[in-house]
Amino acid sequence: MPQFNPAWFASQIFWLAVVFIALYYVLSRVLLPRLAETLDLRAAKIAGDLERAEAARGETETVAQAYEAALAKARGEAHAAVAAANQEIAELTARRQAAFAAELAARTTEAEVRIGKIRADLKADARDIATEVAGVLAAKLTGGAPDKAAVSAAVDGALGGVR
Repeated sequence: MPQFNPAWFASQIFWLAVVFIALYYVLSRVLLPRLAETLDLRAAKIAGDLERAEAARGETETVAQAYEAALAKARGEAHAAVAAANQEIAELTARRQAAFAAELAARTTEAEVRIGKIRADLKADARDIATEVAGVLAAKLTGGAPDKAAVSAAVDGALGGVR
């Protein structure tokens, strides 16, 4: 094996040093700066993306809080509108019930007056009918025409306890 031949050690060490220095120069001056630049750009891009994401998250939280506030305000307004509508409906219902109660009371009073008048008329008609029937029955039973004043007094006496 020629690598282990001691006569060639000096030339091998020379070329090792030349290749090492050349590679070191190429790596340190050309390749590693490009690699470092790429890594720096990548780190800067990642940092920028993280900052934008954090800013977007903050903005999203602000928008969400504004949305929640607007939603709460809308709910409050809706509850107030519903309460106002319920109050208005209750007032309208109370007014209509009062008007209906007044109308019903007026109709009831009117009906009671009519019933009282009809009752009085029926009593008068019943007295006249009873007087006539009693006169006819007395005439059939006695065979003669009874005295109208006596029949009327008898009917009044009999109807005196009836109301």
